[in-house]
Amino acid sequence: MSVGELFLESVSTGVITAEEIDWITAEQHQFNRQEEAIILKLGRLLDAGIIQIGCRLFNH
Repeated sequence: MSVGELFLESVSTGVITAEEIDWITAEQHQFNRQEEAIILKLGRLLDAGIIQIGCRLFNH
């Protein structure tokens, strides 16, 4: 998983999972400046209520 993929998935579904947030916090020391900016944008979307913490259901 990359920060970009996570951002696009979260924006397209409106959901970020607790596991994904855990991954962000565990890996944040390795992010470059661009990835940090993406994570900040993701945080703003969470604060604004545009993205919710939850789970995604996939149809297989």
